[in-house]
Amino acid sequence: MSSLSLEGVRVLELARYQAGPRGGMILSDLGAEVIKIERLGGEETRGNPPMVRGQSVYFTVYNRGKKSLCLDMRSEKGKEIFTELVKTADIVLENFRPGTMDTMGFGYETLKSINPRIILVSVSGFGQYGPYKDRPAFDPLGQAMSGLMALTGQPVGQPLGTASSIIDRTTALHATIGALAALRHRDRTGEGQVVDVCLLDSALTLVEIPTSYYLATGEEGGEAGRPPYKAADGHVVISATGREMAARLFKLVSGGSVEGGPVNSSTGGDRRKMLDDWCATRTKDAICTALMDLGIPVAPVKTIPEVAKDAHLWAREMLVKVDDAVAGEMYVPGVAMKLSATPGRVNPVPTPGQHTDEVLGGLLGYDAERLASLRAAKVIG
Repeated sequence: MSSLSLEGVRVLELARYQAGPRGGMILSDLGAEVIKIERLGGEETRGNPPMVRGQSVYFTVYNRGKKSLCLDMRSEKGKEIFTELVKTADIVLENFRPGTMDTMGFGYETLKSINPRIILVSVSGFGQYGPYKDRPAFDPLGQAMSGLMALTGQPVGQPLGTASSIIDRTTALHATIGALAALRHRDRTGEGQVVDVCLLDSALTLVEIPTSYYLATGEEGGEAGRPPYKAADGHVVISATGREMAARLFKLVSGGSVEGGPVNSSTGGDRRKMLDDWCATRTKDAICTALMDLGIPVAPVKTIPEVAKDAHLWAREMLVKVDDAVAGEMYVPGVAMKLSATPGRVNPVPTPGQHTDEVLGGLLGYDAERLASLRAAKVIG
């Protein structure tokens, strides 16, 4: 049995920033050979902060485990090389604006004529069709235009975006799932296809309930912001869902025994204030201990330093140290999908063009003289 689920799958990645490269990262983690085709000198996000000893954490996190090939895709020679690579590939992953691949001469119909089995995964801001398709976009626009920003963190007040690019990450998951589904279809039929995912579609999946509720009733509601409760030494999140669990919680908070009479029929606002007041006089540990004893889901709101030291995450190998050619060593997230028979892998981030000779020489059979000629002509890096 193969040690990696996607062993033998080759991906050509023409992607920058986060949503596209993170999809390529997941495929690499699962065993695919991901060849990241960068401009000469390397992708621009190699210089994105934060930096550690000259290495970009941003680039490292989303591009570990890939092979780097620096290629001038604007030159005719570069296009010839890419065409040869397409013949050997299973997936082309790109996150340009819609129409850019056609302008480059590598739209899906062209790719299909080169390799009928090719799967094109296109990641964009607003999709390959629709009124917004030509607009540029980054993660915060998806949060804003989906309504997520209006709901985040608070039931009313100013819209609040998340600190991390949650829409980019969700879109990367959809790109990966779509690629795997397309591979399964190709296994059955021999046909490739286009996978079209975008930031706004992904963002909408995070506001499904309030959007569906509004369309059915004309009213806002369904899901509101969920601010944490302030403890004496920080904050906690309490998720007492369901009447029985809420009853146990508020009997404790009101000073009654868990086995006591019915909960006082307070309003939602009254209950929130009661819980606010109860938490304010207790530490996070005291609150968590008391509620966990009652089987009520509760957790402290942790700082990043606390998360980085969390023994549970280290035990599950979600925080991993890897060797790095620039910084010496770096820490990256581990493989989130734990497969029992075909576990994934975490490999270092490549330097710009590190695998150019390996890919072109080993995969396409270019000899040293041809590689030197292409390098002198600045077709490859």
